[in-house]
Amino acid sequence: MQVYEQSISAVCQMDWPKDRILIQVLDDSNDESIQWLIKAEVTKWNQKGVNIIYRHRLIRTGYKAGNLKSAMSCDYVKDYEFVAIFDADFQPNPDFLKLTVPHFKNNPELGLVQARWAFVNKDENLLTRLQNINLCFHFEVEQQVNGAFLNFFGFNGTAGVWRIKALEESGGWLERTTVEDMDIAVRAHLNGWKFIFLNDVKVLCEVPESYEAYRKQQHRWHSGPMQLFRLCLPAIITSKMAFWKKANLIFLFFLLRKLILPFYSFTLFCIILPLTMFVPEAELPMWVICYVPVLMSFLNILPTPKSIPFIVPYLLFENTMSVTKFNAMVSGLFQLGSSYEWVVTKKAGASETELELLNQLKEQKEANPTPVKKVNKIYRKELALAFLLLTASVRSLLSAQGVHFYFLLFQGVTFLVVGLDLIGEQIS
Repeated sequence: MQVYEQSISAVCQMDWPKDRILIQVLDDSNDESIQWLIKAEVTKWNQKGVNIIYRHRLIRTGYKAGNLKSAMSCDYVKDYEFVAIFDADFQPNPDFLKLTVPHFKNNPELGLVQARWAFVNKDENLLTRLQNINLCFHFEVEQQVNGAFLNFFGFNGTAGVWRIKALEESGGWLERTTVEDMDIAVRAHLNGWKFIFLNDVKVLCEVPESYEAYRKQQHRWHSGPMQLFRLCLPAIITSKMAFWKKANLIFLFFLLRKLILPFYSFTLFCIILPLTMFVPEAELPMWVICYVPVLMSFLNILPTPKSIPFIVPYLLFENTMSVTKFNAMVSGLFQLGSSYEWVVTKKAGASETELELLNQLKEQKEANPTPVKKVNKIYRKELALAFLLLTASVRSLLSAQGVHFYFLLFQGVTFLVVGLDLIGEQIS
């Protein structure tokens, strides 16, 4: 079953009165064969009595924001009070609307109800396991805490229900950045709308299985917020919100996770530490090298106790990803070309049952191996830093700096593995 079939099937089977729901399938693809297949799937469900329509834009500007803006401008939207949004690889359970929409009752200030994501392929490879650690921390700590204490968090772009009035009063979907979800959330927050996060309502989806897809996703997720921060800062400062809410929005929501931590990891572990091996007078205290990063990694991994054995690979990989995040952060802040690129994240399109079948096929292939040539990409920045770190590790060994040697060695090897595209599912 293809990704679009899974999502359309799941949405069409949601438990809600047929005369009180309209499903729009927003297809922005440029492949006519894919368009035909999606139309056929929509027609199939329409013939079963589901109120579903297919929409394809002739002028495909503005990426996802432009697509959503176009869909919300239709005349029939005025007949509805709420809109639930799902990306192409998301599969809501039949009771999704019954678990989310009732929260709006007798709560006129509520603008958004956000569900959390659950990943059908989280155990597919090392890369998906490491992503699961990050995303579990994001949902179970960041989203849940902000929702409980501030009634605000970043909209995740999917698996959420919006009050249409909140969208309209906040300016609707804007095409000015590649993070239209975060954009509308910030503007709605500035307009006084409140959000609720439901950690116990889960929607199945996938995480990228290849490093190339994950790298592009992370670039967009870190360049977009910096674009938005630059655009929203004047509005935040001049808003009528309480000072502590402004401080939270500026320093915690925008700067800490999206700017300060990537900058800290990149400059400390990829630049300063290896260079100190070549300058005898320079020395970094042990707590900077070991205690702080280990503590941060341990806190991130707490929401997923089963992932504790992966704490060392997680720490090393996060330091490696700081290169991509730092580059994205700079491009977003200074409006460089790559910050405006929207690349659709490649997904495998597997449901839970299909993953079991895929695992069986893999076992059969392992029993009867056939040579398959895989093409690995080369990432020059990561390889350059691998060379620097491994050279520094040799210098550290010669100067008998034990702890520095092991860290530089393992971090250098991690950069080498990533630079040669040896992590995650390979793209053939």
